[in-house]
Amino acid sequence: MHRSRLYGLFVDTPTTEAPAAAAFWSSALGVPAVPEPNEEQFIMLRTALPALTMGVQAVDDAPRYHVDIETDDHEAEAARLTALGAVEINRWLDCHIMRAPGGHLLCVVPVHSDPELFAAHATVWP
Repeated sequence: MHRSRLYGLFVDTPTTEAPAAAAFWSSALGVPAVPEPNEEQFIMLRTALPALTMGVQAVDDAPRYHVDIETDDHEAEAARLTALGAVEINRWLDCHIMRAPGGHLLCVVPVHSDPELFAAHATVWP
């Protein structure tokens, strides 16, 4: 058993890959994916962002967005996300750098939040 939570964002995905990307993130975060009425380009994950952090990361690559998922067991979380369709592409320290269905980057990182905030908002996984 471990816990994890989204630590940061909106993910832009090619139209043909949006349903698979929405299904991935819905399962990954344990929240429903709901199409937005009258705005068919959006599939909302409304309860996924109770408290976020946003930052700027210097990279030697093209500009992009990515999300971090913080966890109290980064090996178990990386394995869970791999089972959902993510692919690990690199590691840095205790961080698993992965690519989700839809092509977006995510990092599985150790808990960075205040422990009370993490405990209050993390999902418990079997």
